[in-house]
Amino acid sequence: MYDFQGRPKKSGGEVLLARVHNLTLGAGVVGKVEDHLNGTYSAVFSLLWEGSVWVEVTLVHPSEAITVLRRLNSEQPDRVDFQSLFRSRSVSETTICNVFLRSTKQSLCNYTDLHTGDPWFCFKPKNLNCDTRINHSKRGFKQILKANEEKLFQLGVNMKVSIPASGPASVTVLPRQKGQAAVNSSNVESGPSGYYYQGAWQTLSGTKVQQFNTPSAITQCLKGKVVHLYGDSTIRQWFEYFSGALPDLKEFDLHSQKQNGPFMAMDFANNILVTFRCHGPPIRFRDVPISELRYIANELDNVIGGTNTVVIFGIWSHFSTFPVEVYIQRLQSIRRAVIRLLNRSPGTVVIIRTANPKALTLYETLTNSDWYSLQNDKILRVIFKGLNVHLLDAWEMVLAHHLPHNLHPQPPIIKNMINVLLSYTCPLKGG
Repeated sequence: MYDFQGRPKKSGGEVLLARVHNLTLGAGVVGKVEDHLNGTYSAVFSLLWEGSVWVEVTLVHPSEAITVLRRLNSEQPDRVDFQSLFRSRSVSETTICNVFLRSTKQSLCNYTDLHTGDPWFCFKPKNLNCDTRINHSKRGFKQILKANEEKLFQLGVNMKVSIPASGPASVTVLPRQKGQAAVNSSNVESGPSGYYYQGAWQTLSGTKVQQFNTPSAITQCLKGKVVHLYGDSTIRQWFEYFSGALPDLKEFDLHSQKQNGPFMAMDFANNILVTFRCHGPPIRFRDVPISELRYIANELDNVIGGTNTVVIFGIWSHFSTFPVEVYIQRLQSIRRAVIRLLNRSPGTVVIIRTANPKALTLYETLTNSDWYSLQNDKILRVIFKGLNVHLLDAWEMVLAHHLPHNLHPQPPIIKNMINVLLSYTCPLKGG
């Protein structure tokens, strides 16, 4: 790597993404980037198909940008504003809310959850009590960068820019010769979790991914099951997929907002129930009624569970502006709830969606950069390691695909995610 003056860098810290792919074969797999901390990097790839393999390396951020992103989370964890409306009869007031509120003489309302311990505060209205709070909303964003720092976040220049090869960008993988030992990627601790071939995602260890290509195949898997979805808009996508793909799954009109939910859909004939509920604050949705503002851990404690129950959650995108301690605390409370659920109902299927890379603008970067997502993703994997849960690796499924990165992955990727999800729900016998 080189700096802006073209001088070789002497230290590490860049965020680099790597993959190998073949568009004709609909094939792709993520590479593992190793930072040697001296300005040089290596990428290791699994060669999983015969034929052409094209190498692609992308610079997400230089190390100088990471310094800024790290500083923002320690100095400006309140740069995304939230607010709540308070109302009693004809009197109403709106005040600012957050995990962190700048010290002031104004009194606070403490909405820290009594069961999970997750903190949340609002400035107390001047003329109303704290128990008159009506809703929760994202309010705005404060962009405070030092002089010249904005130059570190230029799309296509030093942010999400493809690094061209200095030599050939592809290799040809030959057929394995008779008697030649195969390299088993699943034995490599840091190897990829899966890969695409002919547009279909396959895992390299664990549950075999089946193809649920018809409404009847999906219905057969979900027959007699309750599916609870909790999280952000990337989980809501899955509810929308089921609702659109299954003609017999009828959505109830709960008069809830399209962004927020909650949502519920039923197929009476096949005894299928699918629900969605957004996670609690900090969530950057608008006008969430206080009665619908629930923490995932508390919701899990109300799930009976059992072999007919599938619990799915994803919680990552809305925590990017906070120090990691806030995210760790949230995941630890969910982990305890998962353990309680699995203790009382061991047959419950629990699936956790990881973060994924996304398209970046300056605003997206300062509030939701891939670097923030990567840090939180590492934490999520560590906290839930060793539990009887399934991780759906959205990070690799988006990065390995040829479609552009998007916070909300495009339909072909979503379909593959649903195939993975259903394969965990209805695994092949012996698979």
